[in-house]
Amino acid sequence: MLTKGVLTPGLCRAARGFLDWTQEELAERATVSRGTIRDFEKGRHALHRSTETLLAAAFTTAGLLLVAREDGGPGVLHPGELPPE
Repeated sequence: MLTKGVLTPGLCRAARGFLDWTQEELAERATVSRGTIRDFEKGRHALHRSTETLLAAAFTTAGLLLVAREDGGPGVLHPGELPPE
C-alpha cells in the first residue's frame, strides 16, 4: 500500500513516463484535473490524501508498483522487474 508522501513529483513524472502517459491521460484515468497533476509535478503544492490515492490507484491499475526503496526514496517497479524471493 502507498503510504502518504511516497508519491513525489518526480515519481509521478517517472511513472507517467514509464507508461508513456501525458498529464491529461493520467488526469482522465485518476479522475482528477490536469492542473492538479501539473501543479504537483512542478512542486507548486502537495496532494490531498484522496488525490494521492487516486493517482496511485491509476498507476497500480496500469500494473506499476509504487515502492519505498531501501535508501528511503520512492521508486516505481513493473511486477516483472521484481527480484526473485
